[in-house]
Amino acid sequence: MAPRGLPEPVLIRGTGLLGTSIGLGLRAAGADVFLADPSPSAQAVAEDIGAGRPFPGDLVETPGAVASGTTPARTTTMPGTVVVASPPDVTGQVVIDSLLRFPGAVVLDIASVKGEIQRQVQAGVVDGILTEAQAQRYVGTHPMAGRERSGPVAARGQLFTAAPWVVCAGPETAPESVVAAEEIARTLGATVHRMGAEDHDASVALISHLPQIAASLVSSRLQETPAASLALSGNGLRDTTRIAASDPQLWVQILAANAPDILQILYGVREDLDRLIVTMEDPTAPGARLDIAQLMAEGNAGHARIPGKHGAPPQAFAVVTVIVDDTPGQISAVLQDVGQAGVNVEDLRMDHSAGHEVGMLEISVLPGRKQELTDALSARGWKVV
Repeated sequence: MAPRGLPEPVLIRGTGLLGTSIGLGLRAAGADVFLADPSPSAQAVAEDIGAGRPFPGDLVETPGAVASGTTPARTTTMPGTVVVASPPDVTGQVVIDSLLRFPGAVVLDIASVKGEIQRQVQAGVVDGILTEAQAQRYVGTHPMAGRERSGPVAARGQLFTAAPWVVCAGPETAPESVVAAEEIARTLGATVHRMGAEDHDASVALISHLPQIAASLVSSRLQETPAASLALSGNGLRDTTRIAASDPQLWVQILAANAPDILQILYGVREDLDRLIVTMEDPTAPGARLDIAQLMAEGNAGHARIPGKHGAPPQAFAVVTVIVDDTPGQISAVLQDVGQAGVNVEDLRMDHSAGHEVGMLEISVLPGRKQELTDALSARGWKVV
């Protein structure tokens, strides 16, 4: 059964990780989905894995058409909703092209920076390329989900489950456009957040773009590190650098598009680094250790503000660490015993012991259940440390 409130068919312009994942999720919900991508191979992969059908029309851009206000040639198939999943540096152009090409269709994009695209659409109205009525059919959105891997082969229909999906409707956006955008988000299992484009860009600069920069900078220090040193690394380094494996080309576009907001945060980080460097140059000076402790405490305070699971207030959990053999079935066996003990798992992570064929399964539980779970697992023969 097709999602209610979503004009169909849906055309997804761009079959990378996010576009293909949206197609898979909408198809699973019963929606009629078409795909279009400048890369025939990327589109073919997305079609093969079931994200949608090829769009039965020519979407080749007419050079200069958008800039001159020339309406592109139209096709006989008219989508009810267009999802622009193009690379960030051309998203604005594809949004305007879609508004011109498909009269009546709701057009939304999923780029990670919203202000610049909204400004391009507004400039299109001022320059006479778009009418106000056409601009009302556009709504900017940003699903806060992704993976380190890119391309349609990495797509998952459940990628957006429980993830925030920001809808940045402008004052000119038609209500029915907002309804369609939110329907897509909810159909894919995401949680909808409404926010202005400028507030959105400032927010993601801190909670998304800065972590990427930090992970990449830390990882860059590892390029000449001896293998013997890297062999000592544990989850701390892996957690800190995980997102450094992201696509460089994509991040060039994101960081360039949101440079003003990111710069303001980097200036503050630079001040903290300069402060730490001065302190570390003479760590035995009076007050130096206190200053280091204060920097660490400020980090503690910031970390404590990160929401807990399901968006609930932050909560400290107790960790029960279980030693397991590095063999198939061990993790599922532990979790089965945890379930039989009647204790809920709040979080789960795995670390491996260097030089030993064992892993350390860290099970986060409510503090009041730690001893109960420790006793239960020990009684079942597990080694709890």
